[in-house]
Amino acid sequence: MPLLTLEPFIHPDDLLSPSAEAAPTDSCWWVLHTRPRAEKTLARRFHERGVPFFLPLYRRVWRNQGRAFRSFLPLFPGYVFLRGDHHQRLAALETNLVALVLPVTDQPRLHADLERIHRLITTDTPIAPEDRLEPGDPVQIVKGPLTGLEGKVLRRGKQLRFIVEVQLLRRAVSAEVESWMLQPLPPERVAGARGY
Repeated sequence: MPLLTLEPFIHPDDLLSPSAEAAPTDSCWWVLHTRPRAEKTLARRFHERGVPFFLPLYRRVWRNQGRAFRSFLPLFPGYVFLRGDHHQRLAALETNLVALVLPVTDQPRLHADLERIHRLITTDTPIAPEDRLEPGDPVQIVKGPLTGLEGKVLRRGKQLRFIVEVQLLRRAVSAEVESWMLQPLPPERVAGARGY
């Protein structure tokens, strides 16, 4: 089965650790809207230059003429998340791979959203991109490798899907879960979770 190898999708490896957000720094998150199909090229350049970035990827498997193929694709096509100062933002624009820089007004919220996405990616749970969210109940995962994550749950046919959204992009990632893994958020936490 031909496989495109997984390229670096985060730099440094601890970029999304809770301690990284708490550390005082001049850096902040920037959401870079790339030119078409330029996400991986931009990520490679950032990695070569040691620039902190996150490009969430998922594994896609498909068949063509009886042969199975696998590749790694961006969960949010057209977006790369840069953690840097104004100079690094300008350097990203100079690559001619960035069409637009989206401002991030709620830095802690974006960091928390990206931290949850990163956790989904690194648990070997099959994940898939979700363009738009449907109404769902706020839940918390209480069992399994994703314990502690909060989000929404959707039902697709017979499948339950756990949704984690990046608020700024109005896009999300879903993972298949079982009902025994979930519990509703307590009422006092639901008001704060309505943003999911």
